[in-house]
Amino acid sequence: MADLSAAGPINTQTTRDNYMAMTRRKRAYGGIILAIFVLLMVTGFQTVDARSAGGFWSGLSQVFDFPAGVVREAWEKIDRMPANLVNFFPALLETINIAAVSTLVGALFGLVLSLLSTRGLAKWPRLIPVFRRIMDIMRAFPEIVIALVLIFILGGGPIPAMIAIAIHTAGALGKLYSEVAENADLKPVEGLESVGANWSQRMLLGVIPQVAPNYLSYTLMRFEINIRASAILGFVGAGGIGYELRNAMTFGTGRFDLAAAIFVLLFLTIVFFDQLSSHYRNKLVKGDQI
Repeated sequence: MADLSAAGPINTQTTRDNYMAMTRRKRAYGGIILAIFVLLMVTGFQTVDARSAGGFWSGLSQVFDFPAGVVREAWEKIDRMPANLVNFFPALLETINIAAVSTLVGALFGLVLSLLSTRGLAKWPRLIPVFRRIMDIMRAFPEIVIALVLIFILGGGPIPAMIAIAIHTAGALGKLYSEVAENADLKPVEGLESVGANWSQRMLLGVIPQVAPNYLSYTLMRFEINIRASAILGFVGAGGIGYELRNAMTFGTGRFDLAAAIFVLLFLTIVFFDQLSSHYRNKLVKGDQI
């Protein structure tokens, strides 16, 4: 056994000096990065403010004018609120339908892409990078960009919105599904392969039962996101309650009570589905019976 005392006494002062020098370097680097970040924020804000139609500081005092106008007019016409809620309910159902169909279609495509891009499970291992890049491209473009292109090609309506959200959903869920599938136990897959099961059977019987709770949890979470996305896409002519909200806001004063009713419907819908999906996600993740 080596004699540690032969190496001589440990110089604690040198160790302390080295540690303090390293700490000072880290603080210096952190200060430089913070200064660069602040500089970029300031110059970026000045650039945006200079190129905007109105200045930020000059318009800051008017930031609450529109919400105040909506609330004031909605309160003056509060007796019309129940009728407005009923009137816009079909548009809300259209928005929910767009979100539900696009989530279902996107989840199915995402499931296939995830299994084809997961190491140890892929049917064609050499094509794993190809399928992963496909998912990258599908989620790289925001839904609104895809919807604008599709509206130019197909015209306005719910179909472009559904396709746009489904494409983005497939890319996003495919990535999440793939990460979950990478942690799946391969023993059932190997057992099914030993008895002659094909790739589809191995995935359906050996992998899906293991990852189904997490898959469903991610799908429910994505459904919440797609409800918001489908409402936003209505502003570009994709139908649903977002389209009605754009019309109500475009006409301005005199129709703000309609915009207020739509805001109330959207708020209640998002809260309802957020609570519902959170409830079922918790049950799925914990393994409880639904």
